[in-house]
Amino acid sequence: MNTSPQLVAFDLDGTLTESKQPMTRDMGGLLARLLEHKPVAIMSGGAWHQFERQLLPGLPPHAQFNSLYLFPVSAAQCYRFENGAWRTVYDHAFTSEEHDRIVDALHGALETAHFEMPEKLWGDQIEDRGAQITFSGLGQLAPVEAKKVWDPDKKKRTPVHDILVKQLPDMNIAMNAATSIDITRRGLTKAYGLQQISHMTHIPIPQMLYVGDALQPGGNDAVVIPTGVPTQEVKDPADTARVIEKILE
Repeated sequence: MNTSPQLVAFDLDGTLTESKQPMTRDMGGLLARLLEHKPVAIMSGGAWHQFERQLLPGLPPHAQFNSLYLFPVSAAQCYRFENGAWRTVYDHAFTSEEHDRIVDALHGALETAHFEMPEKLWGDQIEDRGAQITFSGLGQLAPVEAKKVWDPDKKKRTPVHDILVKQLPDMNIAMNAATSIDITRRGLTKAYGLQQISHMTHIPIPQMLYVGDALQPGGNDAVVIPTGVPTQEVKDPADTARVIEKILE
């Protein structure tokens, strides 16, 4: 692990927080301490409103927000804190035609793969996040306990993922570590986010560190590996806390 990076980038779900759960005050305090020393980027497949509910309330008021870069929907959007408010740096939202084509492809892939619908759904399985469309096997509001045991080896989602890769060659298709498949325009991935933050901060990517729980092949963090960024795979937020503490040492 790069223990003295100039910038640290994190995944959100499964890394800084449990899936779709609020960030703890302890983790927020660690991030605030890290922000006192270096810029921090947080990248997630979640939409901006998820950051507002899940991440920001856990940060203390004194945190150096000007050093925090937020990348919702797999870095297809970017937000920065300027003049006392969070502002959009860029937003690569789908057109209505792209949206319809992706949703049709999703329905077709589920049918072709003979996807077995779970007995219970918590909310919609398909969510339009503007610059990303996300399929959640158990629904968008599924509890963490159900997510952890539903598809840990990705065997239920992989056939759908592989069909979508063929059906949507102009899109990026990624699975997270829990239940989802995230679809963005090709080239709009967390790797793109690292390139953008490198331009913004003038910090070379090899001098950063990326921390995530889905760096294995097919995981939605694995796309950062070809950029040459040093990476650290973690199992859960407790593991991430240990990584931050080591950097702070």
